Amino acid sequence: MSDQNLPPAGGPYPAPGPPAQPAVPAQWGGITQVEPAGPATWVQPPPPKPSLKDRRVLRAVARWTLVVLVCGGLGAGSAYGITSMERTDVPGLATRQDGRWVYPELKLLALPEGKPRPFGKANPGEIHHAALTDLMLPAPEGAKGDTEAEAVKGAEFAELYEKEARGDVANGLRDYGVREIVRRSWTAADGTDSTVHLVRFPSVGYADSFMDSVLSPSGDVGTGLDGIGSTAVDEKWENPHTSEGTQLYVYAAEGKGDARVAYLASGDTLGVIVQSKKGGAERIPFHQTVVLQTQLLD
Repeated sequence: MSDQNLPPAGGPYPAPGPPAQPAVPAQWGGITQVEPAGPATWVQPPPPKPSLKDRRVLRAVARWTLVVLVCGGLGAGSAYGITSMERTDVPGLATRQDGRWVYPELKLLALPEGKPRPFGKANPGEIHHAALTDLMLPAPEGAKGDTEAEAVKGAEFAELYEKEARGDVANGLRDYGVREIVRRSWTAADGTDSTVHLVRFPSVGYADSFMDSVLSPSGDVGTGLDGIGSTAVDEKWENPHTSEGTQLYVYAAEGKGDARVAYLASGDTLGVIVQSKKGGAERIPFHQTVVLQTQLLD
């Protein structure tokens, strides 16, 4: 597939309107409202088949299947077990010495005038009316090799996956009308390599269809990621932030756990977060990264 088939990134943005409702600071870090650079300029096409109702039913089944896999065997002893935990073992009581990275203050743009929030009733396509570069998580303090948020082509995104899957991924991006892809990567002070991709489609229907038919994360990671190897559901996933509309699929590499992977399905936009480190990517900074990126998309 030629990258010329992929649509370009969004265009210029006009002046902003009244600010949106501020996001609530979460345990992992807060978000501050500021004025936007402007709205996206595309027109929302109708979602593809299957219907939105059918899609939500299918995704709910997959989501609850994942919940059962993660939570089975853990719930019965939670009330008893929490009494013996150390302070840093409980998400709500964790301290800043628990291995988290220090991120810059996060700023979420106010919505342009007349544009609804992505998960409001007035926005059935669940469109994010902001540039993907403004929705991208920044690198933490002390990181090296920060690429900043940069636009990439479909073939570059496909290189995230194993060679035999790249053609299907690139063709799927084209078939489902990808609008824009943005990537950011860095190496944290502790040596962890991080890459974040945000992929925008015309609407939630297109994004979900690409996710389900091409990437297929549910009980396992689905389409194989290059150099990652086998993965399994991260049973220690802890999310102190209640996501409004973003669905999360979180995985850890089996064995030594050198890599961790998360898929974020957020309306018209998909996020893919990959962290790897020789000897094993740490769980807490990975979960922190996932939570903060989720907040920016919500």
